[in-house]
Amino acid sequence: MKYLKELAIIFGITMVGEILNELIPLPVPAGVYGLFLLLGLLCTKIVKLEDVAATGNLLLDIMPLMFIPAAVGLIEKYAELTAILIPFIVISAVSTLIVMTVTGKTTELILRGQKKEEE
Repeated sequence: MKYLKELAIIFGITMVGEILNELIPLPVPAGVYGLFLLLGLLCTKIVKLEDVAATGNLLLDIMPLMFIPAAVGLIEKYAELTAILIPFIVISAVSTLIVMTVTGKTTELILRGQKKEEE
């Protein structure tokens, strides 16, 4: 029953994100609205972390399975991708390195700021 309650909270917030996506004319995905809404609710303690933690962790654990359809779709379109395979690989590698670098540097900056606050 706990999982159903948590799932209802998560899906309810996701649904509100979908509604906001329809109402607000910005090029923002509905999932981003839902994530910011959940973040706001968690920060204001309207939704407690314990209210969504177990189901959230379960969804994170099974997330790699969600990428299988996308990978199969790429494999099915391999013949069409061969014409642009080299640029596709280069762009994927460069963008991955940029994302990893920015994420790492941001994390370092945040940790340095937290360390200064503690001192």
